Amino acid sequence: MDLKDYGAVPSHNGLPGIPARVSAQHKERYELVTEFGICYARLKTKEYYLNRETFPTVGDYVMVRYLENGDSQILATLPRQSYFSRWEPGPVPREQAVAANFDYVFVLQSLNQNFNLRRMERYLTMAWQSGATPVIVLTKADLAVSCQDYLAKLAEIAVGVKICPVSAHSGYGLEALKPYLLPGKTLVLLGSSGVGKSSLVNALAGETVMAVNGIREADGRGHHTTTHRQLLRLNSGALIIDTPGMRELGMTEAAEGLMEAFSDVEQYLGRCRFSDCRHAREPGCAIRAALASGELEPARWESYQKLHAEAVSHEQVLRRKREWAKNVAKANKERKRKNDD
Repeated sequence: MDLKDYGAVPSHNGLPGIPARVSAQHKERYELVTEFGICYARLKTKEYYLNRETFPTVGDYVMVRYLENGDSQILATLPRQSYFSRWEPGPVPREQAVAANFDYVFVLQSLNQNFNLRRMERYLTMAWQSGATPVIVLTKADLAVSCQDYLAKLAEIAVGVKICPVSAHSGYGLEALKPYLLPGKTLVLLGSSGVGKSSLVNALAGETVMAVNGIREADGRGHHTTTHRQLLRLNSGALIIDTPGMRELGMTEAAEGLMEAFSDVEQYLGRCRFSDCRHAREPGCAIRAALASGELEPARWESYQKLHAEAVSHEQVLRRKREWAKNVAKANKERKRKNDD
């Protein structure tokens, strides 16, 4: 098996092992594509749990100690070209890796009850933040009386982003996606349950490669057809990372993503009379002036404020966790040095 068929392998000079790409993750066990074919592997404890090596996710390139019989061993995670993560909700919130090393992000919403501009803003922010190019794919176009209203609404919040209405059922609009499905290119699918990710993958593949579940007619929501992240290679040579449907997409660090997704808002920031303007009652506030004149939509400003505050809050938590991890690693090295002495 030629690993180059699964994307451009980053430089790994001097590192032990052979390169591989993560094609699926099953808890603590990873499925890998290697020059010897598909194999399974686990993380090397010392490198990942003591030396704080970056934990791999689907799409990552890694260095592996290959074993023909039994699980191989992952030694290191190679530098990433792009990376997408989300803030996983729960009693103890944490950053959850979703995918790595992709060229395009297909942001999916279906043209039914699933369509939501505020959710699209969140997805686009994270897509831009990843370092890849977002593409909006509106699924189930065959169910919409007209796509024009949807396109007009999206055009106001997705400046510079390609918007493609498609129907996996009829094949409508799929031609518009072909320029992204090039050999060696990787794209990741993002969307909530019921948007038709599995149906779209099957349509693009030209065969049934993923199971498809129905949706509830009452609210247009679906079940999680995809239960884990996986990397699929199409006959065209393009690679798709499918992800489980996410009804909640918690923000992580998103400064660059907000700048791209909310360029219409950010153009007013820094133009206020006072540098520490809170955009409340201060005189000479550019944001308030834009809102008053109608140049800036209140809903866009409110959405920006919400996502910005969420990103800042989570970034502070992540900074504290990284500092803690750094201190733990430093203490472990100091303890090892004393033991060696």
